[in-house]
Amino acid sequence: MNTIISSTIAPSEEPQRIEIRAHELRADVSETDTAPNPHDYFDASLAACKALTAHWYARRHAIPLERVETTIERDDANERLGRYHLIVRVVFHGAQLTDEHRATLTRAIAACPIHKLMTTTDVEIETVIP
Repeated sequence: MNTIISSTIAPSEEPQRIEIRAHELRADVSETDTAPNPHDYFDASLAACKALTAHWYARRHAIPLERVETTIERDDANERLGRYHLIVRVVFHGAQLTDEHRATLTRAIAACPIHKLMTTTDVEIETVIP
């Protein structure tokens, strides 16, 4: 089991310190915008997963991928109605990439673990308050 800890940085304020293994992040929803908010991290996980999946797949299949640029656009206007729309733009960089390589990588990133988690998995959340 992986444990992530989020704790308030200063009493009576919103910003959070998030600890993931040896890594430390910040989160905030206040007007001061001192850090990304939880929605930003949710969306960023998809961007990172698609890029990392492309690199992993390219390495395994000897595709000359040099760099991946992933952009996420969020439309959360209807989130409360059950619709959270993300537009993902992915650019594969590599001087030797062919159209076939790009098509293969596009198919591979469609199955990245976070994409599948967000779209096909029933996520169970159990909140425990001691």
